Amino acid sequence: MDALLNAADSALRTLFAKPHASRTCPTVPAQATELSATDKTLAGALMRVNHVGEVCAQALYAAQALSTKNPALRQHFIAAGREEGDHLAWTRERLDALGARPSLLNPLWYAGAFGLGLLAGRLGDRTSLGFVMETERQVEAHLASHLERLPEGDHASRAIVAQMKDDEARHAQDARGAGALELPAPVKALMRASARVMTAVAYRV
Repeated sequence: MDALLNAADSALRTLFAKPHASRTCPTVPAQATELSATDKTLAGALMRVNHVGEVCAQALYAAQALSTKNPALRQHFIAAGREEGDHLAWTRERLDALGARPSLLNPLWYAGAFGLGLLAGRLGDRTSLGFVMETERQVEAHLASHLERLPEGDHASRAIVAQMKDDEARHAQDARGAGALELPAPVKALMRASARVMTAVAYRV
Protein backbone atom coordinates (compact mmCIF):
# COMPACT_ATOMS: atom_id res chain seq x y z
CA MET A 1 0.00 0.00 0.00
CA ASP A 2 2.85 2.41 0.83
CA ALA A 3 4.38 1.76 -2.58
CA LEU A 4 1.10 2.49 -4.32
CA LEU A 5 0.65 5.70 -2.36
CA ASN A 6 4.19 6.78 -3.23
CA ALA A 7 3.51 6.12 -6.91
CA ALA A 8 0.30 8.15 -6.80
CA ASP A 9 2.07 10.96 -4.97
CA SER A 10 4.80 11.01 -7.61
CA ALA A 11 2.23 11.29 -10.40
CA LEU A 12 0.35 14.14 -8.74
CA ARG A 13 3.52 16.05 -7.90
CA THR A 14 4.95 15.63 -11.39
CA LEU A 15 1.82 16.69 -13.23
CA PHE A 16 0.23 19.29 -10.97
CA ALA A 17 2.73 20.68 -8.43
CA LYS A 18 5.54 23.13 -8.98
CA PRO A 19 8.75 21.06 -9.00
CA HIS A 20 11.58 21.99 -6.65
CA ALA A 21 15.19 21.04 -7.29
CA SER A 22 17.57 19.82 -4.59
CA ARG A 23 20.53 21.14 -6.61
CA THR A 24 21.14 24.65 -7.86
CA CYS A 25 20.14 25.15 -11.48
CA PRO A 26 23.23 25.14 -13.74
CA THR A 27 23.99 28.59 -15.12
CA VAL A 28 26.78 30.49 -16.77
CA PRO A 29 26.75 33.70 -14.66
CA ALA A 30 29.31 35.54 -16.73
CA GLN A 31 27.30 35.12 -19.92
CA ALA A 32 23.92 36.82 -20.13
CA THR A 33 21.28 35.16 -22.29
CA GLU A 34 19.89 37.52 -24.94
CA LEU A 35 17.68 35.95 -27.58
CA SER A 36 15.74 37.13 -30.60
CA ALA A 37 12.07 36.22 -30.78
CA THR A 38 12.86 33.43 -33.25
CA ASP A 39 15.60 31.97 -31.06
CA LYS A 40 13.38 32.20 -27.99
CA THR A 41 10.63 30.25 -29.78
CA LEU A 42 13.11 27.57 -30.86
CA ALA A 43 14.63 27.27 -27.40
CA GLY A 44 11.18 27.09 -25.81
CA ALA A 45 10.11 24.24 -28.10
CA LEU A 46 13.31 22.29 -27.44
CA MET A 47 13.08 22.78 -23.69
CA ARG A 48 9.42 21.68 -23.79
CA VAL A 49 10.60 18.40 -25.34
CA ASN A 50 13.23 18.07 -22.60
CA HIS A 51 10.62 18.77 -19.94
CA VAL A 52 8.44 16.00 -21.38
CA GLY A 53 11.42 13.68 -21.14
CA GLU A 54 11.69 14.46 -17.45
CA VAL A 55 7.97 13.89 -16.92
CA CYS A 56 8.47 10.46 -18.48
CA ALA A 57 11.55 9.83 -16.34
CA GLN A 58 9.53 10.44 -13.18
CA ALA A 59 6.92 7.96 -14.38
CA LEU A 60 9.46 5.31 -15.38
CA TYR A 61 11.38 5.38 -12.13
CA ALA A 62 8.21 5.46 -10.03
CA ALA A 63 6.81 2.45 -11.88
CA GLN A 64 10.06 0.50 -11.64
CA ALA A 65 10.40 1.26 -7.93
CA LEU A 66 6.85 -0.02 -7.51
CA SER A 67 7.55 -3.19 -9.52
CA THR A 68 10.74 -4.48 -7.96
CA LYS A 69 10.76 -6.70 -4.90
CA ASN A 70 14.41 -5.90 -4.23
CA PRO A 71 14.63 -3.21 -1.50
CA ALA A 72 18.12 -2.09 -2.56
CA LEU A 73 17.05 -1.75 -6.19
CA ARG A 74 13.91 0.11 -5.14
CA GLN A 75 16.11 2.66 -3.38
CA HIS A 76 18.28 2.85 -6.51
CA PHE A 77 15.24 3.78 -8.61
CA ILE A 78 13.97 6.25 -6.01
CA ALA A 79 17.36 8.00 -5.82
CA ALA A 80 17.63 8.22 -9.60
CA GLY A 81 14.08 9.58 -9.78
CA ARG A 82 14.97 12.22 -7.22
CA GLU A 83 17.88 13.41 -9.35
CA GLU A 84 15.64 13.42 -12.42
CA GLY A 85 13.35 15.62 -10.33
CA ASP A 86 16.06 18.28 -10.46
CA HIS A 87 15.92 18.09 -14.24
CA LEU A 88 12.15 18.43 -14.13
CA ALA A 89 12.42 21.58 -12.03
CA TRP A 90 15.21 23.10 -14.13
CA THR A 91 13.43 22.54 -17.44
CA ARG A 92 10.17 23.93 -16.05
CA GLU A 93 11.95 27.03 -14.73
CA ARG A 94 13.58 27.52 -18.11
CA LEU A 95 10.25 27.16 -19.91
CA ASP A 96 8.80 29.88 -17.69
CA ALA A 97 11.79 32.15 -18.35
CA LEU A 98 11.39 31.66 -22.09
CA GLY A 99 7.65 32.35 -21.94
CA ALA A 100 6.93 28.84 -23.20
CA ARG A 101 4.41 26.34 -21.87
CA PRO A 102 4.78 22.67 -20.95
CA SER A 103 3.28 20.06 -23.25
CA LEU A 104 -0.50 19.87 -23.09
CA LEU A 105 -0.18 16.09 -23.29
CA ASN A 106 1.90 15.60 -20.14
CA PRO A 107 -0.72 13.36 -18.44
CA LEU A 108 -0.67 11.12 -21.52
CA TRP A 109 3.14 11.03 -21.62
CA TYR A 110 3.23 10.18 -17.90
CA ALA A 111 0.66 7.38 -18.21
CA GLY A 112 2.44 5.82 -21.17
CA ALA A 113 5.85 5.93 -19.50
CA PHE A 114 4.42 4.53 -16.27
CA GLY A 115 2.93 1.62 -18.19
CA LEU A 116 6.27 0.90 -19.86
CA GLY A 117 8.01 1.03 -16.49
CA LEU A 118 5.55 -1.48 -15.04
CA LEU A 119 6.03 -3.78 -18.03
CA ALA A 120 9.82 -3.60 -17.73
CA GLY A 121 9.57 -4.30 -14.02
CA ARG A 122 7.39 -7.37 -14.57
CA LEU A 123 10.07 -8.82 -16.86
CA GLY A 124 12.58 -8.94 -14.01
CA ASP A 125 15.09 -6.67 -12.34
CA ARG A 126 17.88 -7.15 -14.89
CA THR A 127 15.53 -6.36 -17.77
CA SER A 128 14.16 -3.38 -15.88
CA LEU A 129 17.69 -2.08 -15.37
CA GLY A 130 18.43 -2.78 -19.02
CA PHE A 131 15.46 -0.63 -19.97
CA VAL A 132 16.84 2.16 -17.79
CA MET A 133 20.29 1.81 -19.31
CA GLU A 134 19.04 1.97 -22.89
CA THR A 135 16.60 4.80 -22.13
CA GLU A 136 19.35 6.89 -20.55
CA ARG A 137 21.72 6.20 -23.45
CA GLN A 138 19.11 7.39 -25.92
CA VAL A 139 18.29 10.42 -23.80
CA GLU A 140 21.98 11.31 -23.62
CA ALA A 141 22.19 11.20 -27.43
CA HIS A 142 19.00 13.25 -27.69
CA LEU A 143 20.41 15.92 -25.37
CA ALA A 144 23.64 16.02 -27.36
CA SER A 145 21.56 16.79 -30.47
CA HIS A 146 19.79 19.58 -28.60
CA LEU A 147 23.12 21.13 -27.67
CA GLU A 148 23.74 21.38 -31.39
CA ARG A 149 20.31 22.88 -32.08
CA LEU A 150 19.91 25.34 -29.21
CA PRO A 151 20.81 28.93 -30.09
CA GLU A 152 24.45 29.69 -29.34
CA GLY A 153 23.37 32.67 -27.26
CA ASP A 154 21.05 30.66 -25.02
CA HIS A 155 23.67 30.03 -22.35
CA ALA A 156 21.08 29.27 -19.69
CA SER A 157 19.36 26.46 -21.61
CA ARG A 158 22.66 25.05 -22.82
CA ALA A 159 24.06 24.87 -19.28
CA ILE A 160 20.98 22.97 -18.10
CA VAL A 161 21.06 20.53 -21.02
CA ALA A 162 24.80 19.91 -20.60
CA GLN A 163 24.34 19.01 -16.93
CA MET A 164 21.37 16.80 -17.74
CA LYS A 165 23.41 14.99 -20.38
CA ASP A 166 26.16 14.23 -17.87
CA ASP A 167 23.64 12.98 -15.32
CA GLU A 168 21.91 10.70 -17.83
CA ALA A 169 25.23 9.16 -18.84
CA ARG A 170 25.94 8.42 -15.19
CA HIS A 171 22.50 6.88 -14.69
CA ALA A 172 23.17 4.53 -17.60
CA GLN A 173 26.51 3.54 -16.09
CA ASP A 174 24.91 3.01 -12.68
CA ALA A 175 22.26 0.73 -14.21
CA ARG A 176 24.94 -1.26 -15.99
CA GLY A 177 26.91 -1.59 -12.78
CA ALA A 178 23.78 -2.83 -11.01
CA GLY A 179 23.48 -5.74 -13.47
CA ALA A 180 21.47 -4.35 -16.38
CA LEU A 181 20.69 -6.76 -19.19
CA GLU A 182 21.52 -5.51 -22.71
CA LEU A 183 18.24 -5.27 -24.60
CA PRO A 184 17.79 -6.89 -28.04
CA ALA A 185 18.39 -4.65 -31.06
CA PRO A 186 14.72 -4.69 -32.21
CA VAL A 187 13.62 -3.45 -28.77
CA LYS A 188 16.17 -0.63 -28.90
CA ALA A 189 14.96 0.33 -32.38
CA LEU A 190 11.34 0.37 -31.20
CA MET A 191 12.31 2.60 -28.28
CA ARG A 192 14.05 5.03 -30.65
CA ALA A 193 11.04 5.13 -32.96
CA SER A 194 8.66 5.79 -30.07
CA ALA A 195 10.93 8.55 -28.78
CA ARG A 196 10.96 10.22 -32.21
CA VAL A 197 7.16 10.30 -32.27
CA MET A 198 7.00 11.75 -28.77
CA THR A 199 9.64 14.35 -29.58
CA ALA A 200 7.90 15.46 -32.77
CA VAL A 201 4.55 15.86 -31.02
CA ALA A 202 5.89 17.49 -27.86
CA TYR A 203 7.86 20.02 -29.91
CA ARG A 204 4.54 21.49 -31.05
CA VAL A 205 1.90 20.47 -28.51
